Amino acid sequence: MRLSVLDQSTIVSGRSPDASIRESLALARHCEALGYARYWLAEHHNSDSQAGTAPEILISAIAATTSRIRVGSAGVMLPHYASLKVAEQFRVLEAIAPGRIDLGLGRAPGSDGRTAYALNPNAEIAAENFPAQVAEILAWLTGSGLPQSHPFHGVRAQPQGPGVPEVWMLGSSDYGAQVAAYFGLPYCFAHFITDGIGAAEALEIYRRNYRPSQRHPEPLAALCVFALAAETEAEAERLFAARALWRLYRNRGEFPPLPSPEEAAAYPYTEEDLARMARMRARMFAGTGPGVAERLRALAGELAVAEIAVLTTVHDPEARRRSYALLAQEFALEDAVSPTT
Repeated sequence: MRLSVLDQSTIVSGRSPDASIRESLALARHCEALGYARYWLAEHHNSDSQAGTAPEILISAIAATTSRIRVGSAGVMLPHYASLKVAEQFRVLEAIAPGRIDLGLGRAPGSDGRTAYALNPNAEIAAENFPAQVAEILAWLTGSGLPQSHPFHGVRAQPQGPGVPEVWMLGSSDYGAQVAAYFGLPYCFAHFITDGIGAAEALEIYRRNYRPSQRHPEPLAALCVFALAAETEAEAERLFAARALWRLYRNRGEFPPLPSPEEAAAYPYTEEDLARMARMRARMFAGTGPGVAERLRALAGELAVAEIAVLTTVHDPEARRRSYALLAQEFALEDAVSPTT
């Protein structure tokens, strides 16, 4: 099974948000050395929780400072942008790192409604035209061109070249699965958003309705899962408590920086809070390396996917690097990477 990385450039308490961007750059190099297959960057706006507002810029910086790992977006929230500009950005990225660029597309705003409007006053209309935008992106990326009836027929996305970014559809509902199936694209279900609810249904819809494409004659599905590994169960529990507290905030519509384990331990939880945290803990993949790896393999087998992208958000960057290292060890990722890859 292949393991990849999703990075949200999480803002944490006590450190400036710009530090999160530099931590993303360092983590990408670390995960490449460990043997991870892909490094995907998320897009969020007007958030005190995530600093990654421009994944295309982070992709460029990471692609220029790595040599093997695939780098991409998870995803570009397409309704915010003109299709041509996205196609141009990712053709430039393909020129920077040929054969290593992924363009993950999403329809969600990645922000609140007012911020979405600030990014694109026509975002609501654009969201309704999402499939048409995807069709434009694919035509401009592949160089196949838009049909003569299209108002932008003859417009090209430069720089042209022999390679094409791999386009993925991302989502946490049936909608993304249907769009991916229609266009014959790989599909990644955001398990970490829904705690797995709806994953089996979305993947079944994707596979049942899949229309083969030239690049992907067979459906290609993956999951993005929150996972945290530590040397002991107690340490994993301590680190996970901060994530659980942040989820409590999120459920109340608040998006603060990720608290530290010490802040989480001192928080005055109600009985209802503790019950919700216990339910979270039961669904999350947190524990020792062998324990988390076993659960990830079981999930991959249950949903018949060959790749999982791991999201790990903890306050201490060294603990996060260690978590990825422990999982890489369990899956023997370094052994799977040849010196010439």
